[in-house]
Amino acid sequence: MATDNRYADHPTVRIADDVALGEDVAIYGFVNLYGCSVGDGSHIGTFVEIQKNATVGRRCKISSHTFICEGVHIEDECFIGHGVMFINDIYPRATNPDATPQGEADWQVAETFVRKGASIGSNATILGGVSIGEGAIVGAGSVVTKDVPARTIVAGNPARVVRPVPDLGGR
Repeated sequence: MATDNRYADHPTVRIADDVALGEDVAIYGFVNLYGCSVGDGSHIGTFVEIQKNATVGRRCKISSHTFICEGVHIEDECFIGHGVMFINDIYPRATNPDATPQGEADWQVAETFVRKGASIGSNATILGGVSIGEGAIVGAGSVVTKDVPARTIVAGNPARVVRPVPDLGGR
């Protein structure tokens, strides 16, 4: 674990030995991280879980109550709002056809990519296998079922393109 990670030693924070943390990562209470990586300067809010084989880039803000499952890759400078849920199984089932419980070998992770500078509004749900383009914005409460083009705003259920992201003077 890198040095200068704020709150990482708090008793309500669980960071497994296989987590790669960058420098100056802020991790708040009731967080569970295992098998993932978090880049320099990122902030991980309260009640966040980040699973194995997930990546969070540099200078990201992951807001409280968010679930980042296996196979989710968030690039640098992304904003993830409160209560965002990522899904990594396109056809989830509890059991196999013979009624035995499914294990890791019984399904395939549908990887999801959130490209640099994208923002996802609170309570959005991101289905597995999609890509959210660079600088795109996903509206609060949206359900993203297909790829989001770069620098567009999408909203709704299912999420649809609303308009291009306005030029905010380099922001």
